[in-house]
Amino acid sequence: MVSNTIKFVYNNKIRSIKNPDPNKTVLDYIRNDLKKNGTKEGCAEGGCGACTVVLGELKNKRIFYKSINSCISFLPIINGTHLILVENLVSEKKKLHPVQDAMLKYHGSQCGFCTPGFVMSLFGMYKNHKKFDKAIIDETLSGNLCRCTGYRPIIDAAKSLNNKKDNDHFERNQNNIINLLKKINNEIEISYKNKKYYSPKSLSKLKKIIRKNPNSKFLSGGTDLSLEVTKLRGEIENIISLNSVKELKFIKKSKNLIEVGAGVSLYDFQNIIKSYYLDFYNILKRYGSVQIRNVGTIAGNIATASPIGDTLPLLLSLDAVVKIQTANSLKTIPLSEFFISYRKTKLKKGDFVYSVKIPISKKNDFKAYKISKRFDDDISTVCASFNLQIKKDKIIKAKIAYGGMSEIPKRAIAIEKKLINSIFSEEIFLKAKSLINNDFRPIDDMRASRNYRVEIAKNLLMKFFYEVSTKKNIRVN
Repeated sequence: MVSNTIKFVYNNKIRSIKNPDPNKTVLDYIRNDLKKNGTKEGCAEGGCGACTVVLGELKNKRIFYKSINSCISFLPIINGTHLILVENLVSEKKKLHPVQDAMLKYHGSQCGFCTPGFVMSLFGMYKNHKKFDKAIIDETLSGNLCRCTGYRPIIDAAKSLNNKKDNDHFERNQNNIINLLKKINNEIEISYKNKKYYSPKSLSKLKKIIRKNPNSKFLSGGTDLSLEVTKLRGEIENIISLNSVKELKFIKKSKNLIEVGAGVSLYDFQNIIKSYYLDFYNILKRYGSVQIRNVGTIAGNIATASPIGDTLPLLLSLDAVVKIQTANSLKTIPLSEFFISYRKTKLKKGDFVYSVKIPISKKNDFKAYKISKRFDDDISTVCASFNLQIKKDKIIKAKIAYGGMSEIPKRAIAIEKKLINSIFSEEIFLKAKSLINNDFRPIDDMRASRNYRVEIAKNLLMKFFYEVSTKKNIRVN
């Protein structure tokens, strides 16, 4: 059934919002409509975590607790979920949640502005993981910034939760929440003044909506699209969400290939790719926070075509292929042919990225590196990816790609030609790195100068050689 009403669970009841402004963010709704001011706005671009809230989603008869940046999430995203705010963590008997209690005990709050975001990120961790080692804690907190430099007590609070796996009031009330969520199964079509929002659940309905609204903008994770509203103060008239289309939520694995549907989140994808390409997994963990990866998708990253999109150089070096859904058919093109110019692709009006196919090879040496001002949750200055097949010290194949070096993510064709059919040696790599300028003309900007980017690109090429030849990682970054 198609409805013009958003329905979600809040405070153990189903709450409804009829024809809301589809450009309104979850944060605006929380603060202005619900009048709950614990959730803060810090950056309005999903970079600081002060706005973190948690959505409970029904998966395999259990609830998965997904932390999100409410400042860059349009309100319809909460349809069919359990909305949890920092104010909701206190039990009916006014008892602090174990996460809140730990933050209090270990003095994890300084000025307090960022604290609700930290609490909600830790709450998501507490609910989704049985144990919290350093890696999980670091990953959980990577999207939350504290300018009072109070990370140590916050980390101490997180560590202490291993010994406090209490049966909290969310667990005790889970069956009730599940039953309420099961009652919400509607598709959304919202009309607010001049704005429309569509969230179909099937591919066939999606196609029908596209044919009637070819000028609409597609919403996947929305981590980039939402900035048109939150940062540029613009309006998006027509939005078609891909989030609820069941046919797009798939990962197909075969012996030599992985195909990832447009509806698969980066967080779900990272655990799949880890067993094939560890460096891809490591870059994804630095791509963005847990809040970002919970909603962002590879398909969205591809369609956005940002020259600093971290997954794109990796996919280019792996010879990935893109499936495009047009009005009438599915067509397949190499990712290397997909990008035309800055933020422009082969996508035409009404087209969207259906899936991406990633070849799998255990014969190749694959490595990827990201250079940024901040280690976690920061935009790349340069991102580089290397995929070489070496047989008996001879380079048989070479696929090398960089992000941040051009108006589009692109392959280093001149360097590849120099390396192919050459002996895998320091000498040939030293010669190859001098060809960087043949492939790229980077710009000067706030993140780095042109000359710095060129030197970084050269050094990363040499780093790849030394790591492969010595079978040792030279440094973390």
